[in-house]
Amino acid sequence: MNAAQQKLRSTRDRITDTLRAEILCGKWSDDVPVREHSLAARFGVSRGPVRDSLLQLSQEGVLVYQANKGVRVNTPPGEEQRQLLQSMRRQIETFCLNQCIKQLDQADDENLQEILQRLTGACNLGKLCDIADMDLALHRYLVRRASLELEGVWLGITSRLLMDYSRIDQLEEIISEHAAIVEAVTNRDLKGAQKALIANII
Repeated sequence: MNAAQQKLRSTRDRITDTLRAEILCGKWSDDVPVREHSLAARFGVSRGPVRDSLLQLSQEGVLVYQANKGVRVNTPPGEEQRQLLQSMRRQIETFCLNQCIKQLDQADDENLQEILQRLTGACNLGKLCDIADMDLALHRYLVRRASLELEGVWLGITSRLLMDYSRIDQLEEIISEHAAIVEAVTNRDLKGAQKALIANII
């Protein structure tokens, strides 16, 4: 990948992550159309990266195309679907943790600590979209370290689950539960980390 391709990818990722976090924290209503041209103006880019971002979010199930209405925010999953997605997410994350924990090094520990600090800061400031973004980022980091292929599968499942981000007001629990995950992972305590993950995914 050349420098121009890398820059474009970074732009797409930045737009995708920003929009996803805003949707997960409830900033977007499902009755409001998502317009390429307004988002392109907002991010100061052409419509190409925005179109790619909307396609990514549609593949994750966060956005949906409706005839005669265009692209809109999808509705959260129903309870039965939510329970299924929750079970799948737990299985993928505990599997990935088992695969990657022995491969992690000091750089990984520092990256996880940084994400945790950003999550803690967002909780302390009550920045809901940043909370959703950092929550997703911490779990995603561990999945990615295990398998780029599973990351894509996991992202679709987890993004749909977090559309009903019911814990957004439980800030102390969010901090303590993710701190427990990071502590166990940095201590290479597989059982403790898996237990902390399962306790956090509700």
